[in-house]
Amino acid sequence: MSLTDNTSSEQQISEVKMKEKEFDIQTPDGLMTTFVTVPEVNGPHPIILFLMDAPGKREELHDMARRFATGGYYVMLPNLYYRTSKDFVSDFTEESRVTQRQHMAALNNQMVIGDCKTLIQYSLEDKDASDGPIGCVGYCMSGPFAFAAASQLSTRIRASASIHGVNLCNDSKDSPHLNAHKIKGEMYFACAEYDDHIENTEIKALEDHLNKTDIKYQIEWYPGSKHGFVFPQRLGIYDKESAERHWERMFALFSRNLRTV
Repeated sequence: MSLTDNTSSEQQISEVKMKEKEFDIQTPDGLMTTFVTVPEVNGPHPIILFLMDAPGKREELHDMARRFATGGYYVMLPNLYYRTSKDFVSDFTEESRVTQRQHMAALNNQMVIGDCKTLIQYSLEDKDASDGPIGCVGYCMSGPFAFAAASQLSTRIRASASIHGVNLCNDSKDSPHLNAHKIKGEMYFACAEYDDHIENTEIKALEDHLNKTDIKYQIEWYPGSKHGFVFPQRLGIYDKESAERHWERMFALFSRNLRTV
């Protein structure tokens, strides 16, 4: 089913008012600040777990979450750095990048899997959230988190995407490709043609590995794009054509797999 197959219904949804909230969710490791946005009516809505990129949870990502929600989704955007910082956002200076790398190093796939479980558990108490199939999307550092979540939370997550993700297929014991065969839904990988954070050979190794499984997946290259091409405020990197293609792919992916009626 393509995105255009649902244009009329998504247009109707986008015309309704949205509601949003930000609050702390208790986890075993602390309080995880989470932004949630969802249409006011016609619920409950399928859940999308939106996993942030390395610069941190910020208004730019809130706007992206809102765009997902206009498609008729209950979108949860957590601060994954809550174990080390309540409100870190990079300003892209070298000093800030050093701090950012420290926060990144304090995370791993299993931690974020635990966070996703907590988010899902919380959603059970919200009447606006559906208890059906869940979507997950991870950008940059969270690409492998979304990949790992698709396999380890496969009873709920039925559509997951890595957008210019890193560390997807390597020699570490925590590499998410090792459990890819457990994925029950659909997995999508958007790859920038010019990406300083992951080698093309790693993407090729990933493809070779996935071809040995029977999971449903797609790896798509975005010609001329650079790492971070989806973010409008990433000056000199944002690529509107590629970013809009990414949006089309995301809405189609989630529509195919999360709409049960």
